Amino acid sequence: MALIEKIHHVAYRCKNAKETVEWYQKYLDMKFILAIAENQVPSTKEPDPYMHVFLDAGNGNVLAFFELPTKPPMIAPSDANTPSWTQHLALKVDSVETMMKAKARLEADGIEVVGPTDHTIFQSIYFRDPSGHRLELCANTSTPAMDKALDDVKWDMLEEWDRTRKAPEHARWMHDGSGHVGPH
Repeated sequence: MALIEKIHHVAYRCKNAKETVEWYQKYLDMKFILAIAENQVPSTKEPDPYMHVFLDAGNGNVLAFFELPTKPPMIAPSDANTPSWTQHLALKVDSVETMMKAKARLEADGIEVVGPTDHTIFQSIYFRDPSGHRLELCANTSTPAMDKALDDVKWDMLEEWDRTRKAPEHARWMHDGSGHVGPH
């Protein structure tokens, strides 16, 4: 039996809790499920007021945010040594059509959206929330053959990467435009 049942919640800092809740409700249909506010951090006993909001991301997944009014303003959601595209939250949608409807809704309100990007096993769009967190909506497009081919090479790829720090060619078919599983 696995130690972890599931992720209880994922939490990020936000600039404004109310704005964040309203944005996630409007664009991603997430329901506001809980607010916790304290003047002292329960784990550290540090005197630091915060608002902690929780959103239902579907299927028992919870996304949470902290507004920290006594801390200096957020500079960026990621550290200076990490490219801004790296740290992101990817959310699965039921179809490419649903993803494209979300893209249209975001763009209609002036929110910049990158994509769709074809990753062969899924398509995705990328955008940022009001606090600058990068979000990705993904629609799976893989086949059982693709899933098996990737599963068969995952350890070989990781071992080669660990030795060389260069992208292995085992799954080149994902991005070479061929869409054909396996070596060619």
